[in-house]
Amino acid sequence: MSDIEIEIQAKIEHKKPLLDFLKKQGKFVGEQHQIDEYYTAPHRDFIAVRPAKEWLRLRDDNGKYSINYKNWYFTKTGESHYCDEYESPVANIEKLQKIFEALDFKKIATVDKKRQLWMYDNYEFAIDSVANLGDFVEIEYKGSAKVVPTKVTAEMIKLLKKIGCGRIERNYNGYPFMLLFPDEVKIDVL
Repeated sequence: MSDIEIEIQAKIEHKKPLLDFLKKQGKFVGEQHQIDEYYTAPHRDFIAVRPAKEWLRLRDDNGKYSINYKNWYFTKTGESHYCDEYESPVANIEKLQKIFEALDFKKIATVDKKRQLWMYDNYEFAIDSVANLGDFVEIEYKGSAKVVPTKVTAEMIKLLKKIGCGRIERNYNGYPFMLLFPDEVKIDVL
């Protein structure tokens, strides 16, 4: 689905059953070391809004660079199921960092993570080890059909439960928010 991202992010109690399932049923895509730098714009402070719904990110993914903007949609109870996402490759990340600095964009957080990527059915599974936060799983819908985001995210949770991952702590705010505002993170225990 172009420019729309449907995903969940969660801590799971038992990672081994998920890895065993993915080794048997999924396809291993690869390992990555990603350094994500998050910025806020001088004309609009992205982190002044709670929950933070906009993120501007520069990513170094094993020497491949990209810029990404996300605008999350939250329910009245603070849950997120999808966002608008615009992403593009970047040839020279250092030059873009200098442009951001010249335009007074401020770096607000850096997320350093090691990621294992797997594909299963219409889902991309990212098993993340995030510096200063711990281990997580992100599941992103990669199908092409138009779907209802809340139904897709419910199916993702159902799959984690069926696999036997134990306690699931779904995070609705993302890694940069967790680093910046750990006491404000919305988590559902499932």
